[in-house]
Amino acid sequence: MPSWHQLLEEIKTKGSTFDVIRRKYLQRLERVTGRNVILYYSGWLQKPGMVGVQVNDADKNGFMTVIHGLDRKRGLDLLLHTPGGETAATESLVDYLYSMFGTNIRAIVPQLAMSAGTMIACSAREIIMGKQSSLGPIDPQFSNLPAHGVVEEFKRAAQEISEDPSRVALWQPIIARYHPTLIGECEKAIQWSADMVREWLVRGMLKDHVDPVAKASEIVTELSDHALTKSHARHLSADKCKAIGLNISMLEDNPRLQDAVLTVHHACIHTLGSTQAFKLIENHKGVAFIQIAQQMIVQGPANIELVPRLEPPPLAAPQEVPQPGENGA
Repeated sequence: MPSWHQLLEEIKTKGSTFDVIRRKYLQRLERVTGRNVILYYSGWLQKPGMVGVQVNDADKNGFMTVIHGLDRKRGLDLLLHTPGGETAATESLVDYLYSMFGTNIRAIVPQLAMSAGTMIACSAREIIMGKQSSLGPIDPQFSNLPAHGVVEEFKRAAQEISEDPSRVALWQPIIARYHPTLIGECEKAIQWSADMVREWLVRGMLKDHVDPVAKASEIVTELSDHALTKSHARHLSADKCKAIGLNISMLEDNPRLQDAVLTVHHACIHTLGSTQAFKLIENHKGVAFIQIAQQMIVQGPANIELVPRLEPPPLAAPQEVPQPGENGA
């Protein structure tokens, strides 16, 4: 019979009712796939403006926590629901996943994996989507300004002024808004994101393609050229993603998998909508790295030590703050 203290620790480890239900269906999904399953969920839709909902370097700690102890030979199914985030953090995270699982990774997108989330999905050998799922453009952003758009505007200004010098007066106040080094930084960010995704596609998804480099370049152009995508917020359906050459499998083709995935998805959305959690990183064994307002909680099965982790000093109280711009894709 457990002591009072042991029972308290078990209660802490098991987490809330939301955790219990979510983990129940996450275990069922693992039994369906026969592979390691990790979910990576952001609550940006439920908690708009919350600092930390985007992909950032703090997430690496979560992945280290949930990957530890897994049989990595079983590969990885990664459930993605994220608005994107920092390019550098995305690159570091994918490099880490490759070091753990090689290219034996499938990305499953039950609803949205935008921007850097799309980049992560492109690092997988296969992307599983439903009719309701969307990926998004990967063009980098600077304080909500599309890097491609900034470069296009500079080029347009240069062309119009060279053809008609009198247009300097029109363009000068527009260009004056930008930092002197912005154009160069935008060009570097565009190249960085494109090179990164191209390399991942060649390494994984397009490995057996007759001309992986050319096909990867074609896909990257479709995903990153602001002139083609029109808006960074554009939603790209499974059919559109197939059309541009990504290796897409449909959830609807496997009803058992579809049911298991969507049940986990709904459980995650309930957690994010009804608790203070704003980011979930969790594996099928019940080991979780949950970020909530003002703190992070690491949870695991009863025989795993609970290690509380604190974020940097809080913002006075859980409150919504203006949405930061993405520092990358």
